Amino acid sequence: MPRPRHSALPALLLPAVVVAHPGTPAGEAAPASIVGTEPWVFAWLALSIGLYAIGTARLWRHAGAGRGLHAGTVAAGAAGFAVLALALASPVDALADRLFAAHMVQHELLMVVAAPLLVLGRPLAAWAWALPPAARQRVGGWLRHPAWRVPWRALTHPLSAWSLHALALWAWHLPLCFEAALRSPAWHALQHASFLGTALLFWWCTLAAVPRRAIGGALLSLFTTMLHTGALGALFSLSPLVWYPHYLGSAPVLGLDPLEDQQLGGLIMWVPAGAAYLAAALWQVQRALQGGGLQQAAR
Repeated sequence: MPRPRHSALPALLLPAVVVAHPGTPAGEAAPASIVGTEPWVFAWLALSIGLYAIGTARLWRHAGAGRGLHAGTVAAGAAGFAVLALALASPVDALADRLFAAHMVQHELLMVVAAPLLVLGRPLAAWAWALPPAARQRVGGWLRHPAWRVPWRALTHPLSAWSLHALALWAWHLPLCFEAALRSPAWHALQHASFLGTALLFWWCTLAAVPRRAIGGALLSLFTTMLHTGALGALFSLSPLVWYPHYLGSAPVLGLDPLEDQQLGGLIMWVPAGAAYLAAALWQVQRALQGGGLQQAAR
């Protein structure tokens, strides 16, 4: 059977994000609990991590330790799930409803830390090996079927992935959309699901599906994403006005001026996130110069 690819990864990881954010309805105070995560998030994360471990163990028992999934690949996957848990099932999730800066930390953990690590960790391959052999064969057949492969090729075209990720990022940070997400659990879930889903597509195109001849396109995607996300962060940091009224009441309770909270959130998006894109670009160049090809790095 051909080795399972990442192609279903966004769809399989999104349920954890969708149920992670009940939000704070309009007119209500933020919850008192320091961990605001729904129980379903813990269950989904536990299931995903458990299946990853089971599938990896079965694959290594069948093919030999480190074969099929290299030790570095598994380490990346484990780190990706750990960061996903940090973003969705820790005090970060509760603080995100009260501080804009914490919300930006959560977003960056999802988009520029967890997403690339999960792409490199190849959880779909491990999950496939957690299935019974007959089910694994069926899944492989579904993923090779044109009904899946044709739209997947369109979505994972570098320009499509770049555009979808940029659109999600800028559209959701418009005050009207961001405030709607803070008020409505459904919109909040959609916001975070679109951030993670489009980030998985973006990193798939820039890390996992890049032949050596296309390294220039991958580097261009990383560089331009660093520029436009940094521009959005700069807008937050340099604005004399608070963009989101939601935080006017909650930030002072925690000892922060709302404008300072926004400026800090903008810096988080501007500097650390930009450094992550730069690091990814340098890693790509290093792999290419070593002659191993970028595609091998994600195997």
